[in-house]
Amino acid sequence: MKVSPARFYLGFSLSVFGLPGNAAEPVILEALTVSDSHLQERADGPVQGYRATRSSTATRTDTDVRDTPQSIAVVPSQVLEDLNSTRIDRALDFAGGVTRQNNFGGLTFLNYSVRGFTTGELYKNGFAINRGSYSAPDTSTIERIEVLKGPAASLYGRGDPGGLVNIVSKRPQEEAFTRLKASAGTWDRYRGSLDVNTPLDEEGRLLSRVNLAVEDNGSFRDHVDSRRQIVSPSLSWQLDPDTRLLLDAEFSRTESVFDRGIPAVNNQLGSVKRSTFLGEPNDGHIRNDNQTLDLALERYLNDSWKLRLANHYTQGHLRGNSSEPSRVVGQAISRFYRERNFEWNDNITQAELHGQFDFLGWQHQSLIGLEYENYRNSQKYPQSATSLGYGLDIYQPVYGQPKPPLINPNDFFERTESQALNLQDQIIFDERWRGLLGVRLERVEQTALNRATGVSNSQVKEVATPRVGLLYQWTPEVGVFANASTSFKPNAIGTQGQVYKPEKGLGYETGLKLDLFDSRLGATVALFSIDKENVVTTDAFGESIAAGKAHSQGLDVQFSGQLTEAVRVIGAYAYIDAEVTKGDAALPKGSDLLGIPRHSGSLMVVHEFQNGWLRGSDVGASANYVGERSGQAGGDLRLPAYSTLDLLAHYKASEQLSFGVNLNNVFDRKYYERGYNAAWNMPGEPRNLSVSMSLSL
Repeated sequence: MKVSPARFYLGFSLSVFGLPGNAAEPVILEALTVSDSHLQERADGPVQGYRATRSSTATRTDTDVRDTPQSIAVVPSQVLEDLNSTRIDRALDFAGGVTRQNNFGGLTFLNYSVRGFTTGELYKNGFAINRGSYSAPDTSTIERIEVLKGPAASLYGRGDPGGLVNIVSKRPQEEAFTRLKASAGTWDRYRGSLDVNTPLDEEGRLLSRVNLAVEDNGSFRDHVDSRRQIVSPSLSWQLDPDTRLLLDAEFSRTESVFDRGIPAVNNQLGSVKRSTFLGEPNDGHIRNDNQTLDLALERYLNDSWKLRLANHYTQGHLRGNSSEPSRVVGQAISRFYRERNFEWNDNITQAELHGQFDFLGWQHQSLIGLEYENYRNSQKYPQSATSLGYGLDIYQPVYGQPKPPLINPNDFFERTESQALNLQDQIIFDERWRGLLGVRLERVEQTALNRATGVSNSQVKEVATPRVGLLYQWTPEVGVFANASTSFKPNAIGTQGQVYKPEKGLGYETGLKLDLFDSRLGATVALFSIDKENVVTTDAFGESIAAGKAHSQGLDVQFSGQLTEAVRVIGAYAYIDAEVTKGDAALPKGSDLLGIPRHSGSLMVVHEFQNGWLRGSDVGASANYVGERSGQAGGDLRLPAYSTLDLLAHYKASEQLSFGVNLNNVFDRKYYERGYNAAWNMPGEPRNLSVSMSLSL
């Protein structure tokens, strides 16, 4: 007898929790007759409230978070909705151990650090989307944000060892709905978004969804503003009971003023006003266009095996000009002028076979996957010399100087091609013990060309990245887990064609998975230790070599759920000790890694009224703390610790209409959310207010 995907999925889930009896006994799938709409949660679907119980990021399978022997933090879209946030930065504050890094003048997705190691890797529905200069993700398309802690190369290939962020996008649902949201805020910030979900046939086999967003943002920063338009259509087509076709696309345009922030004078921040802009207003906007198309076919071969074929294609173009500060000399700062013309495209194809079977009395859920990627990136950014003659007074800038001549051509082309084999087995030994084994075998060929000099070079690396994990369900409320995993990342080929060994990482983790208050609240507490080697440094003769090492260790905690029926909560805390263990003159041994606070934490609590005329309305508060941290790699600059408090409220006027208000940085704290060197430090936003309206049609 053929069984629908929903029945197969639920049958396996029941066997995981031992509900049919002995965990080694087969489950009689034919007895199940439920449909997808009755499932409480899917790893690619909406989350009720703040707590997600299932995730696919850690295993590429729909697995209970409690059964995954690795830390995985899930921040649902409800958090973004409550914060009225249009970018993912603030959501990541609640993931634990994630800190903000260089924002590239506001051009692309913000770099971030996970457990002490900085990365720009960003995934969407399991595909890498930030290989080029992809602009910051817009929350209108996001169902949930998942942060996998620790090395993830056994599933995802090249990357940094701290972890990765995977965005799960909104997908078509069975019930038709239309949601309109409009908001306005301080500094002339305006935004509108529309979410339209429509079944295209009476049987509900063909579903569509379109998300649109338009925004026009001013800023507390002088001469700085941005604009954005997003269109994201998706389609789900159930071709037959065992076959589904998924299509997701995104078209975006972001136009923004390039802004590096303000400098530290004598390694001290605070003397330059938060609003001071040290670029050039007549440079105009830098435009970033992105187009992405994902296509996936899922086919259930029988009751136990599923085939998934998927392809991801993205292309983008970034162009524009900027004047960038460089070095403070007395009361002046030197600058250089740069023109950018970037183009990139990335094509990724995946083929995966998922299956479950019994062997040696144990239940196995296995994954065999093949992946091919072809990535190309062209970067032209000719620039001038750095000079005080094109500089500014940092306290009273006067703009409008003639542009200096472009003398450095900076014309590069990169191509990376990879083939990989993923092998993974999730094992249920009995009702208490879970295991995970995985390895990725990958071949990466990297080619770089300096088109200005004609120098070209290539390197080929073949690497195996294993992972092993074990979880023991000590009590129904407490699970104990441990894992070890590896990472690798090819170093960029030097501008003169130098070839460096790839960076390698090794991480260990142990901790607790907690299921508290009758499963209303979930939490993960983890201790970790991660080493990274082959970081590019310079030797005694000033030559670059892959010889550096870094180490990070610490504790992170993440929790979310319902304290009561009326109170939802999400929060995180992290202690991270991250330093250079083998460096050079520029970055000596013992230096703190850039931008990593020893202590950081966040907490958001929202009370939703259950009765009376305020039923469905809510009030809440969000607090965030970031400790002191390094503001320049190997330097003495320190970014001071800061804490902020935000308030929020929503009034539900009817089932269709609600109004919201958000007051951010209530006490108007002066802080710096990210820094890169003495000249580039981005101040946080002063106190600001936004109001919003949501309408369901």
